[in-house]
Amino acid sequence: MKILYSCLSKSWGGMEMFTLTAAKQLIRRNNEVKLLCIRDSRIHVEASAAGILTHAIKFRGYFNPSEIIKCGLTLRKEAFDLIHTQASKDLWLLVPALKIFQLQVPLFFTKQVGSFIEKKDFLHNKIYNRVNKAFAISNVIKKNLLETTALTEDKIILLHNGIDTERFDPEKVDRKKVRTELKISNNEIVIGMLARFSPGKGHEEFLAAAKQLNEKNDKLRFLIVGEASHGEDDYATQIIKLASQLSIENILFTGFRSDTPEVLAAMDIFVFPSHSEAFGIALVEAMAMAKPSVCSNSDGVLDIAIDGETSFLFENKNANDLAEKIQKLLSEPGLGLHMGVKARERAVNKFDLNILTDRVIRFYKQELNQDE
Repeated sequence: MKILYSCLSKSWGGMEMFTLTAAKQLIRRNNEVKLLCIRDSRIHVEASAAGILTHAIKFRGYFNPSEIIKCGLTLRKEAFDLIHTQASKDLWLLVPALKIFQLQVPLFFTKQVGSFIEKKDFLHNKIYNRVNKAFAISNVIKKNLLETTALTEDKIILLHNGIDTERFDPEKVDRKKVRTELKISNNEIVIGMLARFSPGKGHEEFLAAAKQLNEKNDKLRFLIVGEASHGEDDYATQIIKLASQLSIENILFTGFRSDTPEVLAAMDIFVFPSHSEAFGIALVEAMAMAKPSVCSNSDGVLDIAIDGETSFLFENKNANDLAEKIQKLLSEPGLGLHMGVKARERAVNKFDLNILTDRVIRFYKQELNQDE
């Protein structure tokens, strides 16, 4: 199949990273994939480095007539079998281009982020009615699509994001590599989170919990992995200052790391304190690495973690409850090991990238009447 993937985003987070991961998987299955992206964006740079062919544009705003025409000409020339976008904003470019050039190419849309805006006016209805199938990455996102758009339930498919569980395999990763690099001793317990610096990711609660845990425990080390996304440098600076204000000296801010399996291997407990997450790919990665986790009891997390089995869920935005649940794991090391085993099993059985890719290709072929 010849597929156009689309992600017109300047940011660099879970959606953008997963877009490249999914595109690579399709290419490995002998599909021809090209990526529509914003010129010089991080995803453009990363896609080019990975050898993925791109159509890079200067798309601005929701309605850009000149780019719509250029896009339509490209779509007509390339004759893609289907189009799959990972961002709802892209529909405002793709749907008009398909309409103007009268192209009947199947259009798939993955809803990665929830919306608080009702999109049932005339123009939005025209946009969403052109979508052949919409993939919702969690139950909360499926509910959001039904509530905010004209999409009917028969067009919406629950399809979780996935990860490469062979890459994220604790048996294949050296736990000591990152610990040695960061000068973390063998007897220190590492409690970490992995998220871009963005409001709502729960950095404040993580730091507040860290302060409480330091009052009760020795030999802890806290790890915050991630970088500021587009336009969020001030927030990152605030979080680093907050750690200093709370006198948390046993903390490391690593910045962005591409060696995620090795970073997770260095941790003993993974924390996912996001206030509102559509899914939570970092949580799945940690589970695949057999890490016990403490997660907020909200939104997409509920599709992933099982309270008391793979993880402990804490009350969303409640730093005291977060600290209490982490302390429980610190007090019962055997419980953490058991949870890690169950977490790995769940990640492999439910969120493996091969399972996801098989399902996606099956839906593609059904729409193209190529059922095997």
